[in-house]
Formats: sequence, C-alpha cells, structure tokens
Amino acid sequence: MYMMNSVFMNELDKFVVVLIDDILIYSKSEKEHEEHLKIVLTRLRGHKLYAKFSKCAFWLKEVSFLGHILSEKGVAVDPSKVKDVLNWKQPETVTEIRSFLGLAGYYRRFIKDFSKTAKPMTSLTKKNAKYLWSSNCEEAFQPLKKLLTSAPVLAQPDVTKPFDVYCDASGNGLGCVLMQQGRVIAYASRQLRKHEANYPTHDLELAAVVHALKIWRHYLLGNTCHIYTDYKSLKYILTQPELNMRQRRWLELIKDYDLEIHYHPGKANVVVDTLSRKAHCNFIEARPTVRVLCCEIDEIEMPTEQHAELYSLIIEPTIKDLVIAAQKQDKGMAHIREGISDKQKACFTLDEQGVLWFKNCLVVPKDMELRKKILDEAHTSLFTMHPSSNKMYQDLKHKF
Repeated sequence: MYMMNSVFMNELDKFVVVLIDDILIYSKSEKEHEEHLKIVLTRLRGHKLYAKFSKCAFWLKEVSFLGHILSEKGVAVDPSKVKDVLNWKQPETVTEIRSFLGLAGYYRRFIKDFSKTAKPMTSLTKKNAKYLWSSNCEEAFQPLKKLLTSAPVLAQPDVTKPFDVYCDASGNGLGCVLMQQGRVIAYASRQLRKHEANYPTHDLELAAVVHALKIWRHYLLGNTCHIYTDYKSLKYILTQPELNMRQRRWLELIKDYDLEIHYHPGKANVVVDTLSRKAHCNFIEARPTVRVLCCEIDEIEMPTEQHAELYSLIIEPTIKDLVIAAQKQDKGMAHIREGISDKQKACFTLDEQGVLWFKNCLVVPKDMELRKKILDEAHTSLFTMHPSSNKMYQDLKHKF
C-alpha cells in the first residue's frame, strides 16, 4: 500500500483509487479517461511496474470494486458478493453469529435500521449472555439476508452544490440523513449517552444537528447546507440572547458552517424520525472528493524564462553488482576462493561467473560502506516500506 500510494501520490482521489494491487481509474468523459489511462500506465512503467493485460478491464460504464458496484448512478451492493450471506445457514454458536454480522455489517450503510433489525442477534454476543436461538433471532436473521438483495443505491456527493440535512431526536437516540437534490447520500444515527437522557427537548434536537455537522464535516464545511428539524424554536437558536453553557459551546461549532435552519414538521420527517427511535446504528458513506481550487488555472499568465539545460543519464549499479565487485577486490575473499576445496569451507561455492556464495547467500566483504548501503536499501527503499529491525534481519539473512 505504501509503495502504491507513493507511486500515485499526485493522482490519488483525483482520478485514481488504489488498494494493494487493485487500481481503479475514474473519469467524467471518455476523452478525460484516455488521458488518465496514459498517465497511470506511464507512471507504472516509470516505476518498472506492469499490469497483466488479462486482469485488466478498460472503458467500463459499471465496475465491481471491493464488493460494490460503482456506476454513474452511485454505489450499490455487488450481488455476487452477497451470495454467501443469502446461503448462510442458521448460526449455532456465538462465533458463527459474529461471522455473519461481520459479513452482513460490511454493507450496513445500505440497510435502513440495520442495528435495530440485528438487535436480537447482537444481544447474544454480549458477555455472559446465554446462547438461545429464539424466534426473534430467526425473524432478524432471515430479513437481514433479504435486505441485502434490495439495498438502495447511495448517491455520490457533489461538493459544488448545497446539501440538505434532516435531523431528529427522541428519548432513544439521534438520527440524521444527508441528502442532495432529493437523493440519499448517507444515513447516520446513534444511541443517547447516559447523561444525554436528561437533556430537555430543545437540547436534544440541537445535539442531533451538532452530531450531523461533526460526522459530515468533510462534506459540509465550506459548503452551503440547509438543516431541517421538526422542533420549531430551534430555527431561532442563532438569535436567542440567553443560552446555557452547553448551547453556547455548540453554537461556536455551528458558526463555522454556512447553514440555514428550517422548520420541518415531524409528519414530513418520517425517515429521520425512524432512525432516531431505533436502538442503535452508526454508519455513514464517506467518499473524499477533491475540490477544484482554481478553475481558471490555465488562464493564469506567469512570466517564463527560456533556456537550455543539458542532462546526462547515470545508471547506477545494483547492490548485487557492488557486492560482486567488492568480492574481487577483497583479500579475505581471495583466501576463501583458494581454499574452496577444503572440507572446512565446503559451505562456500563459486558460480559460473566466479561469484562467491555461502549456503545460497551472497557473501559480503568486510566493507562498512557497502554493508551500510545494503542496510539502508533494506530499510528506506520504496519497496520495503520501512520494516522493523527484526523484519529487516529476517529478509536479509536469506540473501546475504
């Protein structure tokens, strides 16, 4: 990951997503995509990395990536990946319940009220809980498998357009929905903390707003957003002369955002109202989008100076070449070569090129600069990713 992130440092989250050896290139148009492909392939070739053609796919309108289907419509569940969940047999132990919830929970942001539906099963995973598969567990197990096949497509956010945030609070928890142009981008909710159960209604409603602003800060900060709440007096919170210490603290956070608070009747706020009344759920859809800082960058006129520069290409020898060259100059290596037939030195061998080996390991002369260079290469190289001293030793002992 470190190596691949270093290779594509300038392209990450602009038009490239990398996970280990999987590379995803996305573009807004075919012309732009062609340019992006050339950049990525050129960058790979420059670092002597090559993509196997049989494992590549180009010019796709829809792609499966990390268990999700990505398209111009948004992000959806990959049907081929949920087959294991649909065919899952009834769990017989706590470990099997955890395995099922772990696999199904990977797609929880697509399922409304995931935690509420799975509550009978999660209660069996608590410490000292007696394992008893009840009818409630079965009623939670089967619907969860079906919900995965009918999960909605979540829209991708556009940071150039305003956001709509619907908030609500109840005695059970806080709920909020992030939307844009009528499409859902993310669901989020959480259970009330112990001290929050004593809050008055207006503080709970304000807590729901603060919760939404915090978890979606990367979307909302610097953008226009409209907050909708079913508590009418909250609309005037910014102009109230008298506030308690908690409200003043929250108001300092709210003032960092460009937002407007609107009254939205509870009957029209069905989705968020439901989320706030369920037991527990905490999931969001977070996708970083790089904002264009200057759309007219190409039009900026800057003075340039034309001059000629002469470059020379220097090809440095590899570590192995340096060791082989040092072997030929070292007197101790010459002594070993002469007695290579001696039984005491039977572990030493010479290959066809006259290179000295010890049990399939390259022999390194007592050259401190050379040894330091080997250690430095093993630790700071782009391909080694700064291993620990023990890991570095384990890697080197099989080579030198």
